[in-house]
Amino acid sequence: MTVIAVAHAVIHLLLVLALPPLMIGVVNKTKAFFAGRAGPPLLQPYHDLAKLLGKGVVLSKTTSWIFLAGPAVGLATTFCAALLVPLGGHAAPVRFDGDFVLFAYALGLGRFFTVAAALDTGSAFEGMGGAREATFACLAEPAVFFGMLVLARSSGSYSLSVMMGQAVTAMWSTSSAALAAVLVSWFVVLLAENSRIPFDDPNTHLELTMIHEVMVLDHGGPPLAVILYGAAMKLFVFGAVLIAVALPGAGRDPWLAWAVFVGATLLLSVVVGVVESVMARLRLPQVANILIAAGLISAFGAVLLVR
Repeated sequence: MTVIAVAHAVIHLLLVLALPPLMIGVVNKTKAFFAGRAGPPLLQPYHDLAKLLGKGVVLSKTTSWIFLAGPAVGLATTFCAALLVPLGGHAAPVRFDGDFVLFAYALGLGRFFTVAAALDTGSAFEGMGGAREATFACLAEPAVFFGMLVLARSSGSYSLSVMMGQAVTAMWSTSSAALAAVLVSWFVVLLAENSRIPFDDPNTHLELTMIHEVMVLDHGGPPLAVILYGAAMKLFVFGAVLIAVALPGAGRDPWLAWAVFVGATLLLSVVVGVVESVMARLRLPQVANILIAAGLISAFGAVLLVR
């Protein structure tokens, strides 16, 4: 690798590690603005993580190693997925043909261990949340893969760095309707996979209405910090995928492209905050309907490419 390639890889890693909590801070600040409040500082998520890392851990006698493995595997798999996604039009540090399959199932593996950790507590509430999480994940997965099919068909590649790289620029001139359908579908998936309103409320305290939050009720201290950090990183990853399709290519100045990507990421965080401020949480049957609709929209985008 050249010096410039190494520098871009380092910037990629720094953004993956440092930017996710800031996205949560922007979302919370936007929601506070719409509610007419000052809200917490933008850097509050960093302080919360530091505070949790300094606390002790209380483990139930009914839990096993799976309870602690859930947060660790969830964060590790999300980080693995982040290394496969191109940022700012630059190729990902890890790339190969068919890496989009690893991307999808790395996130699926993390979800599996999160659900398993919830079931390991023996709590009926956490088991309920795990069942909902698994059900909605099955409904969101087709939307992701149909979208990948559109990008693979248009770019002629099975690597995310090509599928979501500069080739997307040409795709917007020839397959704009299909890409627009993918963007709409994936934005719905972003909200659902990250437990955002209208699919879930990350700030709720009503166990009967929770999906993701109910699965981590028994976690505290450093394990909870790992869960929160992993959730923020997951939002960053899905946001990076959307930005790669909506704003393809590094442009003439590859260094300026990093600044554009950071700005787009923060703008996407504002959009998520606006959506959470103007919409109410959906009833559970409606969640399933919206995810099925997202899958159909993504499939329609694939149909548009059939000649």
